Amino acid sequence: MAIAEDRAAPPETRRPLAESPFAKGFQRMVSSPQGAIAFAVVALLVLGAVFAPLIAPYDPIAIAPRIRFEGPSWAHLLGTDQIGRDLFSRVLYGARVALKVSLFGTTAALSLGAMLGIIAGLGPRWIDSVLVIFCDSVRSLPMILFALAVVAIYGPSMNTLIGVIAFSMAPGYFRVVRNQVLVLRETDFVTAANAMGASRLRVALTHLVPNLIGPLIVLIAMDIPAVIGIESGLSFLGQGIQPPDASWGTMLSDGYSYIRKAPHIAVAAGLPVIVATVAFTFLGEALRDVFDPKSGKGR
Repeated sequence: MAIAEDRAAPPETRRPLAESPFAKGFQRMVSSPQGAIAFAVVALLVLGAVFAPLIAPYDPIAIAPRIRFEGPSWAHLLGTDQIGRDLFSRVLYGARVALKVSLFGTTAALSLGAMLGIIAGLGPRWIDSVLVIFCDSVRSLPMILFALAVVAIYGPSMNTLIGVIAFSMAPGYFRVVRNQVLVLRETDFVTAANAMGASRLRVALTHLVPNLIGPLIVLIAMDIPAVIGIESGLSFLGQGIQPPDASWGTMLSDGYSYIRKAPHIAVAAGLPVIVATVAFTFLGEALRDVFDPKSGKGR
């Protein structure tokens, strides 16, 4: 028995999944009512958008003039619009558009801004000065006017909208990443890596990027409501997603046109915008409490 005990396998040294920093952060986030409710609402929005083809009871662009302007009923949960399209189906597909624009727009802005921020933080002072001046100039542009100017040149489309969002929001990520890099490059572990002859690319990928994930996650969650508002606003003005594709902004435009005759159209389109904006804002605040060391509730 002693031999068997001596040959016993050593105890498990891997850290359980529940003890990982992100798992602990998630547990702290959902432990508060604000974080739990916000996460649940965002999860429902994402699931509804992803599985819209399976959930939507009707084709979102199918026209049925005989049932136009119908109010909410069991057959049409949110009613129908001015040409008989099912509003519930269009809300689901509009969520796909809003989240797609948000995902690609913020990802592109994050990639561009983070790359420029790391270059500015680790590069020579003259490169830092040029990038700061350039990004501050871009941030000073009124986003809506800039978007309208770009759309007037290239035409309204989802790709144009994503490009405008990425170019307009990248300076915000640049500022956050640059400031973090300027602080982190003076730390002992970065100084030790430089002394050992590590390249700047290795220092950035190994030591800087992991320490930037927390603040960037918070910033993305806080920026998604702004992106949803931009997409809806431009689509409302006819300069974003074009009919017959479903978009909350185009639905709001239709609802505004028939507000007296069929107010349920405006309600069906406006309520998802409000819910998504509030939910992502509260989720961003909950994530900030978890990942932002300055909040006092982080790690």
